[in-house]
Amino acid sequence: MAERTPHQASSVSPMLRLAEVVASLSLATDVGTGQPLERALRTCLLAFRLGQALGLSDNQLHTVYYVALLRFVGCTADAVHMADIFGDELAAQAQVATVELLPLPMIMAMLRYAGEGYPLPQRLRKLSYGLSSGIERTREAEVAHCEVSQNIAQRLGLGEAVRDALGEIFERWDGRGVPGRARGEALSTAIRLVHIAQDAVIFYRVGGVDGAQNAARKRAGGFYDPQMAALFVRHATTLLAELDQVSIWETVLELEPSPRLFLSESQLDVAVRAIADFSDLRSPYARTHSSAVAELSFAAARRCGLCGADALLVQRAGYLHDLGRTTVPLTIWDKPGKLTPSEWERVRLYPYYTERLLARSPALASIGALAALHRERLDGSGYHRGLPGALLSPLVCLLAAADVYQSKIEPRAYRAAYTPEAARDELRTQVRLGKLDQQAVEAVLSCVGEVRRADRRVWPANLSEREVEVLRLIARGLSTRQIAQTLTISPKTADHHIQHIYNKIGVSTRAAATLFAMQHNLLREGFSE
Repeated sequence: MAERTPHQASSVSPMLRLAEVVASLSLATDVGTGQPLERALRTCLLAFRLGQALGLSDNQLHTVYYVALLRFVGCTADAVHMADIFGDELAAQAQVATVELLPLPMIMAMLRYAGEGYPLPQRLRKLSYGLSSGIERTREAEVAHCEVSQNIAQRLGLGEAVRDALGEIFERWDGRGVPGRARGEALSTAIRLVHIAQDAVIFYRVGGVDGAQNAARKRAGGFYDPQMAALFVRHATTLLAELDQVSIWETVLELEPSPRLFLSESQLDVAVRAIADFSDLRSPYARTHSSAVAELSFAAARRCGLCGADALLVQRAGYLHDLGRTTVPLTIWDKPGKLTPSEWERVRLYPYYTERLLARSPALASIGALAALHRERLDGSGYHRGLPGALLSPLVCLLAAADVYQSKIEPRAYRAAYTPEAARDELRTQVRLGKLDQQAVEAVLSCVGEVRRADRRVWPANLSEREVEVLRLIARGLSTRQIAQTLTISPKTADHHIQHIYNKIGVSTRAAATLFAMQHNLLREGFSE
């Protein structure tokens, strides 16, 4: 689907505001980094107020606004890395949120938190790995975070100024940041303001006004622009007091400078697909899951003769149904063994969070309400509500059947992927057990293999057949040596292919390359753009 710039407010038809979509996504980045809800909204409010105090133009404030909301949207790019070192990556990100991203503070954080809560042998293995490879991998993860953020921003239709600033998330005023391409006033005004605001929100929460001011003074001239830091210190009491108001959501939506941006129906579809890829990128077992469920649900709805509006609703719910998974750590999702009762309780709540993350936007709330029901079952054994079949609509039944089928044909840490035949048998077994609706199941199964067949003549970015093979293996998490072994080529040749892929698609990290593959449906057989 082609990407287009969002319309301005002069459009004749009522449309969804882009700010509502991005603000909703920002709530998912809050929980996806182990932070309280509205952290990104507060960052936006504070950075915006600082920008106003500097006398920035509306165009400059527009960039500040969206960079602040999307500052953490790359968090799913480095989740596996954080889990490898620390274990529970959500707890770890909360623990290290105040740590300055320099080698010594990072090493100290690893010594304190790596493998926390694990048996001593496992903790020592994680600590050894973190100390031997953690700094290098952290820097790679930071670049990946930026590149993923830029991909999402571009797909949301935001301009070059936002995209460029998101490439500087981990740069520093003193030039010691990552990737180290800019320093001082060469950094965008937006990212310099967001650097101060993102930390001030956290330090204010844990240490009050004094804590936020002290951090700004300490990091001025290092991480922060010293003049902007001094401005914040002078006005901190007033600026931070505004963060305590009841309705940050409404305040931030009202802040968006003119002209406000709106999404057409087709642009909303692009946006929800981008959000689906954001959530699925987090785990190598989930990549392409949401987009596959969305397409299968849509096709099944049309096969059942449902109206276009209902088919579109269930498709969008399919894209967003797993957004709440960001609240559950990968140590649970990707656990190779049986879940404990407490782990199951966390899993059972993720559909609830899917609904709540989308509930504040009136236009997204109906999508979230449907998406949150995909784990319900006709016999009342589903979650999180445990609703009986009489309360489940045909759209819910279709979404549930599509989700089960797609989940079964995907591998998980605790099992191999089902064959399509075995997945079909499993769905029909669940029909006999009274869990899934028979008509919905048969509609879904009748559409398997018929959705958007690929045209294999041309690949995006002029990738070759071999490069697409390599890209798929990158997305599966294989190392360069493992890719070489799989394809029976030398590691040097495999690395040559990888660098060619990076150059063609304009990225430098595996996470960003994986997101590109997800965006263009390169990871699912029988699918293409």
